[in-house]
Amino acid sequence: MAEALPLCYHGAISKKECEDLLGKKNKDGAYLIRASETLQGAMCLCVYNKKVVNTYRLFQTCTGQYTLLTAGGVQEMCFKTLDDLIRHYKRKNQGMVMHLRHSVKRKTAMLIQPRRPPEDPVDEDKQRMFEEASDYENVTDSTYVEVLPE
Repeated sequence: MAEALPLCYHGAISKKECEDLLGKKNKDGAYLIRASETLQGAMCLCVYNKKVVNTYRLFQTCTGQYTLLTAGGVQEMCFKTLDDLIRHYKRKNQGMVMHLRHSVKRKTAMLIQPRRPPEDPVDEDKQRMFEEASDYENVTDSTYVEVLPE
């Protein structure tokens, strides 16, 4: 099932485009989320404060939860959804230079899509490759060896 992304998620926009959008809003606490340009799979939570855009790395853990790298000394927290994370950082004194106040919304809908098999049923090679890549847990013939403690 696809997870709806918050309206403040803008996808793969550049740092410059992000700064332009936040600068147009021109309000302390304006924020948006974008895909990281440098770390594949990471996101950036960008917050406008005193004409400067502060960027925080945002990661999705292997369990599907979201976590944000904040100032030193602030305990790392995990959130079930991006909306939960945003709700938390709207509160003051949570390790950010400025709490979240004004969402900069995108214009179109976006979804996190689950991985699906190729559409073309004729291409058996594509189908086989998809099945091999996506079903490690149910492999009966494995080259892995179980190692038991002595």
